[in-house]
Amino acid sequence: MRLKCIRLSGFKSFVDPTTVSFPGNMTAVVGPNGCGKSNIIDAVRWVLGESSAKNLRGEAMTDVIFNGSTSRKPVSRASIELVFDNTEGRIPGEYASYAEISVRRQVTREGQSTYYLNGTKCRRRDITDLFLGTGLGPRSYAIIEQGMISRLVEARPDDLRIFIEEAAGISKYKERRRETENRMRRTQDNLARLSDLREELGRQLERLQRQAQAAERYQQLREHGQRFETQLTAMRWRALDEQALQLQQLLDERETALQAQISLQYQADAQTEQLRDQHHDRTESFNRVQARFYLVGAEIARSEQAIQHARQRLQQLQDDLRDAERQREETESQLAGDRDQLEQLECEEQMLLEELAQAGERHELAQAGLLQADDAWQQWQEQWQAASLDGQRPREELQRVRLQLQQLGNSGQQLQQRIQRLDSEQDSLQADMADAGLQVMAEEQALLQEQVLTLQLQQEEQQERLHALQQQEQQLQQQLNERRSRLHQLQGQSSALRALQEQTLQQDDDLLSWLQGQDLRPAGRVLDGLQVEPGWELAVETVLAGDLQALCVDSWPEHCNGLQEGNLRLVREGARLTPVAGSLLEKVRASSLDLSPWLGQVRPVASLAEALQQLPQLAAGHSLVTADGCWLSQSFFRLQRGEHQQQGLLQRARLLEQLTAEQELLEQELEQQEQHLQRCSEERGRLQQESRQLREREQQDGAELARLQSRLAAGQARSEQLQQRLAQARDELQELREQQQQEQERQAELQLQQEQAEEAVRLAEAGSEQLQQRQAGLRQQHEQARQLAGQQQQRWQELQLQHGKLVTRRQATMQALERLQQQIERAMQRQEQLALGLADGESPVELLQAKLEEQLQQRLQVDDELRGERLALEELDDRLRQMDRQRHEASQQAEQIRADADQLRLNWHTLKVQRDALDEQLREAGDSVQDVLLGLPADAGIDDWQRQLEQLGSQIQRLGAINLAAIEEYRQQSERKTFLDAQNDDLEEALATLENVIRKIDRETRQRFKDTFEQINSGLQTLFPKVFGGGLAWLELTGDDLLDTGVAIMARPPGKKNSTIHLLSGGEKALTALALVFAIFQLNPAPFCMLDEVDAPLDDANVGRYARLVKEMSEQVQFIYITHNKIAMEMAEQMLGVTMQEPGCSRLVSVNLEEAVALAEQ
Repeated sequence: MRLKCIRLSGFKSFVDPTTVSFPGNMTAVVGPNGCGKSNIIDAVRWVLGESSAKNLRGEAMTDVIFNGSTSRKPVSRASIELVFDNTEGRIPGEYASYAEISVRRQVTREGQSTYYLNGTKCRRRDITDLFLGTGLGPRSYAIIEQGMISRLVEARPDDLRIFIEEAAGISKYKERRRETENRMRRTQDNLARLSDLREELGRQLERLQRQAQAAERYQQLREHGQRFETQLTAMRWRALDEQALQLQQLLDERETALQAQISLQYQADAQTEQLRDQHHDRTESFNRVQARFYLVGAEIARSEQAIQHARQRLQQLQDDLRDAERQREETESQLAGDRDQLEQLECEEQMLLEELAQAGERHELAQAGLLQADDAWQQWQEQWQAASLDGQRPREELQRVRLQLQQLGNSGQQLQQRIQRLDSEQDSLQADMADAGLQVMAEEQALLQEQVLTLQLQQEEQQERLHALQQQEQQLQQQLNERRSRLHQLQGQSSALRALQEQTLQQDDDLLSWLQGQDLRPAGRVLDGLQVEPGWELAVETVLAGDLQALCVDSWPEHCNGLQEGNLRLVREGARLTPVAGSLLEKVRASSLDLSPWLGQVRPVASLAEALQQLPQLAAGHSLVTADGCWLSQSFFRLQRGEHQQQGLLQRARLLEQLTAEQELLEQELEQQEQHLQRCSEERGRLQQESRQLREREQQDGAELARLQSRLAAGQARSEQLQQRLAQARDELQELREQQQQEQERQAELQLQQEQAEEAVRLAEAGSEQLQQRQAGLRQQHEQARQLAGQQQQRWQELQLQHGKLVTRRQATMQALERLQQQIERAMQRQEQLALGLADGESPVELLQAKLEEQLQQRLQVDDELRGERLALEELDDRLRQMDRQRHEASQQAEQIRADADQLRLNWHTLKVQRDALDEQLREAGDSVQDVLLGLPADAGIDDWQRQLEQLGSQIQRLGAINLAAIEEYRQQSERKTFLDAQNDDLEEALATLENVIRKIDRETRQRFKDTFEQINSGLQTLFPKVFGGGLAWLELTGDDLLDTGVAIMARPPGKKNSTIHLLSGGEKALTALALVFAIFQLNPAPFCMLDEVDAPLDDANVGRYARLVKEMSEQVQFIYITHNKIAMEMAEQMLGVTMQEPGCSRLVSVNLEEAVALAEQ
């Protein structure tokens, strides 16, 4: 894993988008002071998660955004992107498979900071977790900025420990331990809250159980009532169904009479149909004769056209014969040319085959030589690899043994120092045994307990108000359902009456078309707009009778032609008659037509008896009518009766108005009740919200109470932990003495292994020298054989390609010869056919001329037959018009019977609507009429079931207020109690698991820190003399507990015996810090290392040592360093120059030193 490039935009002095690439492992960044070199390192730290503006040389995080210059305006945001090459898969986890990883951070002027990982928005923690254990981070040992070298060696022991932890890769373990401790605290808090919740739930369940039992009794009574109500509805449906059957029987009788009359009409239709069949046969006969006439005429035209076509064909045959002769001659000439070309191609192919055979032999000989050279080179490579492996293992073993010996040499002093620190720790632990703050926490706990109790009482009051509101809402819902059922019934009745009224008043389209043909425009019916005093509808309808449906016109039609069927009634304004006093006309409130001719001479009377008394004094032309429809005069008596008197058009209209008014009233009541129900629902929602808020406050106070209890428990447990730590310190002292004895024995074994490894290294180096001497000769032989084989193979392939082209051309020429021969044969055959056709084409012309004369004579005969058929067809048309008049008379008689059937059908339809309403009511309740009727007892009756319903209602009233929600609430709370019990067990188990995890993390952290500390200490002791040319340096622990002990560094350059590192010079401190950093890199190399002018305090000799050490480590680690020193610049593979030609804006200039040197040598 290595840093591929950095993309900067708007960051500090890099205002323009800039890409800093790092192709090599040693890149030097150079430039004058203040040009922005260190901003590159600040950019890397900022992207890796640095959150302190102070560490980025600013006061606020927005200071990293370019703030403008003398010629540039400030920008609104800064963006930095790091691109990593991860082909080795060093990044762990889900990103291990990515060959390239991009990490980007941007910040705006508003202070909003955003991170992106591979283009996807993420958290700062995701970036930190990505690099855990790799040595990278905002403050890791991989990024050494200005002044950090001196701070590193002078750092506090706790700060220096951070570098050791990062190298050991235990930062992720510390993060896991911190998360585990947080989970433990949350788990303990949850356990305390669960305990309180379980106690409160127990009290609630006792109260809810009583309410649920009463609610269950209420539901049982309601279910019985619903069952009785359902059965009562089914019995009412059955009664209506029986009445509907009786009406259906009467309707069937009317239908039978109607069918009898219709059969008479059908007989007339049958006779009409017979005449139409005869008319159709005669028409077909006429059409056949006419078709024959047209056919003869067409045949005459075809004969004339055939004569002309035969003459044209003779001329065409002569032209085609001349064209065929010319085409044959051209094809024969082309055939001769293709034969000559074929002979030339066969000669060329024979010569090319001979040359191809010779090239194939030369190619095989060259390939054999190449195989021999490959075998020799492969054999040498296998021997070289075997020798390299044999020599690598002894060298690695020797290096490992030497490193272990160095580590064991320093371990004795460290063990003695740790024993002294453990003694000091025992004294410190005894001083920390006092408790503090426990009394204050106990008082806070009592106060919170009182608050929780108050909230519980308020919550119970809210629940009681909520239950009363729910009961009121249920009663409103029941009333609403009853009114909706009544509204559905009214809508059904209105629909039935309206459908019958519309059917009765439906206009005949034929009559309207006929009237329009007479230039008559009806202004409506007499019934339209007619208003009659209530109770006198039947009397007015009896007098007006069929004229109620009459159409109002301005004039009478001029003739009746074209009206074949239908009942036409027309009325118009005439001379106004003076009505008698108290006439029936006074009962009519409004009308668009003057009805005095109909109603002005008719007087209404109260009863038939009164009418008979007034009859002798009645004037001529006057009449009397009663409200129930009895109409009489000196010369007639009329009475209209049916099973139901309210069957007339006017009565239906009045009934429709009443139903509509009642329906509108019900809709208004429904709307008011729905609004009331909505207010109740809103009030219930508000109470539920307040109840939830009380529960949340109770839970919050309960959680706070649990935290206080946890803190009390933690304070009490602190002293116990200190006692355990004392015992642990004594055990560690014993372990350290045993470890010292084991290390002395291990040192003797390692010295013997070192001597054996040195002897094996010397033998392996001798074998490698012999193999290198053979390498040059074998490489030259192999290259010569490869070039010769390539040349011969290329020539052989060219000859094969030429031969393939010749074969293709020869085959194409042969195919062309065959096609030309076939064309010649076809041309000769066509000449023969054209000659025969020319000979046979002269005789048909004379035959066609004779046939034309016969066809002209036949057309005269067919013309006589056509005139006879036309006369017979006109006679049948007269008979059909006479039969249509007879059928129209039968249709009028059937119409009268149909009107009676319509009256019965209205009654039946009304019953059906009522029955369907009951059926719909049952279906909405999820029941079937037949199923309910089958389950009825034999003695079930409507009156008995009504009494049962009233008794059940009384029992429900005695139960009082019922909380129907208590059943579901009791079930939910019971389930919640079971869930909380299970959750309590899970939390206790999880707490034990987390404690075990922390113990395991502590053990692994101690071991890793111990191993890493010893290895870094050993590396420091090796690198320090190399950097200083002698001297001694080491690391030491400041405490005995490996989990939190600090780390101190001690260094003594050659010839010095200083007691503290602070006595060293600046250059000595810098070299000591570099030795420590490089020792860490040897153990756990980070992907890259960034050094910012760390060579500034060094002289030229020390800079040379520093540069050589960096060069040596660059084989494993990518180095990016800022320097002003020429010696350090010379060691770089690539130089990046940072300039500031434009004041305040940084620019990059890149130079690859290897390419520059190669160019200079040329």
